[in-house]
Amino acid sequence: MISALEHWSYCPRQCALIHVEQTFDENLYTLRGRAVHKRVDEPETEEQAGVRIERALPLWSKALGLIGKADVVEFHGDAPYPVEYKHGPHREPEHDDLQLCAQSLCLEEMTGKAVPRGAIYHHSSRKRREVECTLELRAQVVQSIQAIRQMLASKQLPPPVNDRRCTKCSLQESCMPSVIDEGRRASIVVRELFTLYP
Repeated sequence: MISALEHWSYCPRQCALIHVEQTFDENLYTLRGRAVHKRVDEPETEEQAGVRIERALPLWSKALGLIGKADVVEFHGDAPYPVEYKHGPHREPEHDDLQLCAQSLCLEEMTGKAVPRGAIYHHSSRKRREVECTLELRAQVVQSIQAIRQMLASKQLPPPVNDRRCTKCSLQESCMPSVIDEGRRASIVVRELFTLYP
C-alpha cells in the first residue's frame, strides 16, 4: 500500500503494527484525518477553470509493486498533479513527501507523463505545500519500499522508538513503547553486569 510509506517514515514499528499485525486504533488525530478525507474519499470528477479534478483516483505501479488511492489528482491539460490531504499543519520532518512522491511515480507509469511535483494540502492552515519529486526523494521511495518488503516478509516487529512521536500515535497502547523499551534497557544492564562480574 502506498500509505505504508508514510507509516514507515514516521515509525517502522507503527508500519509493522498496521501492515503486519493488522492493528489500527483511533485517536483524536486519526479522527480528524478521517473527517478531512471524507470529501476526497468519494470518487468524483469535476472541472474548475480548465483543470480536471479526479477525487479518490485508484493508483498502482507494477514496476514498484504499489497500490493505493490518490486523494486528488488535478489534470492540467494531460499532465497529472497529485494533491494529498492532511489534517494538521505543515510540520518537519516531511513523512508525507514519500507518500506523495510514490503517487507521482504511479501516475508516471499509469499515464506515461512526467510528474515532477505535487502538493500536500494542509487542512488546518488551508494552504498547499508543493513537493518536488527529486531524484533523492525518488530513491528514498524505492529504498523504503525495499525495507517495508523485508519487514513484511520477516513478519517481525521493529523495536519501539519511545520518543516524542509516541505521544500522538494512535497505536501507543498496542505498541507499549515505554514498557518494551524499559525491558530492553534492563536486559542490556544485566548483560553488562555479567560482563563486568562473570
